[in-house]
Amino acid sequence: MPMNRFTLALATIALGSLPALAQAPSGAANAPPASPTASSATSAPFITGLKAGMWRASKLDGVNVYNNANEKIGDISDVLFDQSGRIEAIVIGVGGFLGLGERDVAIPFDQIRWSNEPIRSVSSTPAPSGGGTGARLDTPDRSDVTGAIRSTTGDMAMRGYPDHAVINMTREQVRAAPQFKY
Repeated sequence: MPMNRFTLALATIALGSLPALAQAPSGAANAPPASPTASSATSAPFITGLKAGMWRASKLDGVNVYNNANEKIGDISDVLFDQSGRIEAIVIGVGGFLGLGERDVAIPFDQIRWSNEPIRSVSSTPAPSGGGTGARLDTPDRSDVTGAIRSTTGDMAMRGYPDHAVINMTREQVRAAPQFKY
């Protein structure tokens, strides 16, 4: 898995440098250096912070993937980009137990829905002694969310990654999919 994280970090750095390369005019090598002015410093194309709707590619690694029946299919192990920086596919580690026997399946990016809200499934449990419905809301186990209650959807959108992904496939369809080879 360390190689996947390295590849993901390298892709993030490469994508961050593409806008800078595209900004250089074709005759920039022969042009005299521009003198810095206050107006040029304030008009530079820099982003100073994470905005709502922005995701950190490094945080997509490990995001859980579910199907429409709220069954966990696997988790994201890699993101595949084309040369222009467009995301082509998400690689999902499926099957196996504790990382053993897991295999990678690439799903086209446009086949994935993203959610900032945690998965909530209602399961019947014995009614608590104080009365009530006996319904329990379960949320997926996330190592980075140590049981903290998330306050609002806005807070979740600003954390830099979605809570989970959803694909329109059954477990059997994903397990039968061809393995992705690097």
